Amino acid sequence: MSIEGGLHGALADSTIQPGFHVLPGQGNALAAETDAGVVLVDSGMRRRAQAMMDSLRRFTDQAVHAICYSHGHHGYNASVDLWQAHNRDRGDAPPRLIAHANLLRRHARYRETDELQRRSAAVQFPGRQGVPIDLLREGMVLFDPDEVFEDTLTLVTGNRPVQALWVPSETDDAIALWFPADGLLYGGAATPGDTIPNIGTPLRTQRLTIRWADSLDRLVALDAEVLVTEFGPVIRGAAAIRTRLTATAEALRWLRDEVVDRLNRGMGEREILADMVYPPAQFEQPWMAPTYGCADYIVRDLVREESGWWDRNPTTLHPAPPDVAAEAVRRAIDDPVAVLARARELAEAGDTQLAMHVVDLLALAPGDEPEVAEARDLKAELCRRRAREVEPYVSKACLASSARLLERGSSSWTDLP
Repeated sequence: MSIEGGLHGALADSTIQPGFHVLPGQGNALAAETDAGVVLVDSGMRRRAQAMMDSLRRFTDQAVHAICYSHGHHGYNASVDLWQAHNRDRGDAPPRLIAHANLLRRHARYRETDELQRRSAAVQFPGRQGVPIDLLREGMVLFDPDEVFEDTLTLVTGNRPVQALWVPSETDDAIALWFPADGLLYGGAATPGDTIPNIGTPLRTQRLTIRWADSLDRLVALDAEVLVTEFGPVIRGAAAIRTRLTATAEALRWLRDEVVDRLNRGMGEREILADMVYPPAQFEQPWMAPTYGCADYIVRDLVREESGWWDRNPTTLHPAPPDVAAEAVRRAIDDPVAVLARARELAEAGDTQLAMHVVDLLALAPGDEPEVAEARDLKAELCRRRAREVEPYVSKACLASSARLLERGSSSWTDLP
């Protein structure tokens, strides 16, 4: 999985029911036939645009009336210009480009932090060999929409009306599409599929847990008969949809209550993480699997919502430069061989995470002293082992990317290829 190849939806190149198709785009890219033409969710990655067009034309010859931006994350709408050319080559009118108003602010922020966004993507979507930062430029191109709305937009009327709804969740610009005549809902980023909402994911800004729960409540109120998730299956039947969405919202609110209770008792982030026990009845449901997000991520995001950046260790309030501090720790160790031996002993006993804490006494130090180089190699090995132990994809990717950096003799993102 990489940002070049994109994230694959489970329903690609299929018809859900008459007039509703899923193209092989970024996630389940819905294409709905309407009286005005095709309403498409997301234009997809550039490398996948032609496959999406070929798929659409196997289903229908209707013109593309509108491209709706499901949300503002990179990759979902990197091919807008190619779809515009597709319409132009067919003699069709240009497609409307529709998004929530917050997406324009997101695009402005992404342009300002372009280098950071590409470094983060290189870490989160590394593929098997890693993706050089410069190769990510094409996949992270941005096209602004030409129509935006704040809460609700009726974008097509007629026999198959289409409404766009603001459902802030994974992003503050996420939308859902509602087809009331068909009872069909495209939940977008608010309903990722068979994974717990990816709130608090390590490389992203805050996602506001209760806001996501409130958006799920809004979707529940539609009483949909068919739910198309962003990456996972189609859910059929009003009762099944209500159960999934309501249970997810309740779990998010439970997490909020539990974290706030512990914060009120004076606990810090690590203490809270160590103390949390997630009830199986809520967190062992198919739609709450920790495959992309995980409950621990959400806990950390909730702590960030209500607490500052300080981890409550007085040493970190005004820290020394990282290289200087790490070198001071290394010089304070009388027997670096013993540190490495203890880290290996813990790893062999199956305590990979504890081994990583121990090896950091040496692995973070600058320079190429033999014990430091050995510690970096050991930490890289531990990262790869830990990646096999944890469930969330993002954790696996971050650990694998960190291992690659360590094998290059560094732990700094300034040294990403």
